[in-house]
Amino acid sequence: MREQTTLGRRMELAQYIWSNLQTYFGVKFLLSPVYLAATVIIVYVVWSLRGRTKPFLTYMLPKDVWTHPSTNVDIKVALFNGAITATGALSALLITPYVTFAITTQLAQLTMSGGSEITGLVRSILAGTILFLVQDFCRYWNHYLHHEQRFLWPFHAVHHSAEVMTPITFLRAHPMYSVLQILVISALVGIAQGLILFGVVGTIDISVIYGSTLTFNAYVFFGGHLRHSHIWISYGRLLEHILISPAQHQIHHSSNPKHHDCNYGEIFAIWDWMFGTLYVPDGYEDLNYGLADRDGNIIPQKHPTLKDAMIGPFIEVWEEILKGTSKDPENKFPAE
Repeated sequence: MREQTTLGRRMELAQYIWSNLQTYFGVKFLLSPVYLAATVIIVYVVWSLRGRTKPFLTYMLPKDVWTHPSTNVDIKVALFNGAITATGALSALLITPYVTFAITTQLAQLTMSGGSEITGLVRSILAGTILFLVQDFCRYWNHYLHHEQRFLWPFHAVHHSAEVMTPITFLRAHPMYSVLQILVISALVGIAQGLILFGVVGTIDISVIYGSTLTFNAYVFFGGHLRHSHIWISYGRLLEHILISPAQHQIHHSSNPKHHDCNYGEIFAIWDWMFGTLYVPDGYEDLNYGLADRDGNIIPQKHPTLKDAMIGPFIEVWEEILKGTSKDPENKFPAE
């Protein structure tokens, strides 16, 4: 009977995945018309509130940003990584929920008890909240480690070498960074979610897992594109201790030494606040982007072409291996 129940739950998982694939790629993809339309509306509201000092299209698409050589590299990297980006989106939909589901099911079999099945709104909300927080917590540490570990940083530095910010900068990622995220983060998030969920609420309905997974990405609809843009939007000091605003993520990309090693969070600022990496601006700050050393000295563009962006990080990692140390005695390790 238990084996039949497990098989039925796995079939339910497969059916749920299949039914959501078309919706996910039609609506949830970063550059989908729905997300872009939402971003345009938000920018229009901001432009109106700030006095309409220039034509709307000029405000939203400044020529000096969109014709910058850095944006050209953004586009080339994004196109080059098309298949990997799609795989990353697929892993978020497939791997993480499946691992979570498998962990709770296996624990139920090992303990000969499935715990309490989720019934009722309150318990569903509790499970969804746990899922949401665990995902964001794992993403915080993944981001943190890619900044702090010398053998990971060169791959993430491709993203931070952008000298201007556009929504396409989000897709300026080295394939190795994307692969590591797919292979490690997707699985680890699933394991963490499964263990915590089983300890709190037992086995759960698959729709709760997917509801949380899709909700995790829904923040893009409400201004996520503006995290990588020239448009400053701050939530204010109080709320920015809870949520990462577009302005805070722009600060994360700043070359100014006072902005180094901060605001690693994706959605919640509570992890940065908890671990001492939070930076909350007092007001608008004029930012310069790109790589700089610990003293704020600008490092010349290391990825001026697609070839440099793809091959350069491997060369840097190999040089680090030859050094045989992860320390930085010359203080040349770029912080941003």
